[in-house]
Amino acid sequence: MKSWIVRFASLYVFNVLVLLGIGLLLPSVRVGWAALWAAVVLTAATIWLKPLITKLFTGSAAKSAGQRTRAGEKFVQYGIVFVVELIVWALVVFFSGVSVSGVFWGWLVPPLLLLLSWIVYDLVDDTVEARAGRLYDRANAGIRGSRSTAPTAPSREEAIGREELRDGLTPEQRRMLDDLGKS
Repeated sequence: MKSWIVRFASLYVFNVLVLLGIGLLLPSVRVGWAALWAAVVLTAATIWLKPLITKLFTGSAAKSAGQRTRAGEKFVQYGIVFVVELIVWALVVFFSGVSVSGVFWGWLVPPLLLLLSWIVYDLVDDTVEARAGRLYDRANAGIRGSRSTAPTAPSREEAIGREELRDGLTPEQRRMLDDLGKS
């Protein structure tokens, strides 16, 4: 569960910044305080809907892939990516307070900016999520009353236990084998 919280939170903060940037760059898009709610919609759509929509369109396009040239196939792939971004942008506009005027600058350019921002996020997401995970652990330790946030060195028994787990077995499989040895 921690990984989902960390991923959602880091993507949410990134999306707030992206939406504010889109609002600043494009006069036909008004974001303002709606960026806070719009980022929730954008983050949820990115994590859960975007993969489903992409899979649906890719599956449909794959049926006729043999009839296209190599350049035609690339064009279809880029078109699918743009249509998915356009659907996500439409969801953000319809379910938040973001207002859009103009077809080109309001509906066609923002999905391209979202695509560029997600490329950037993809390049830095491991670092961002690792840092957010450390912040989450530190906050969780503070809530539980632990004063030390520095990791402690494992005991000898823990080190031996970790070495035993390098045999490829899950903890559940290890317990099952241990239980078999006891009977």
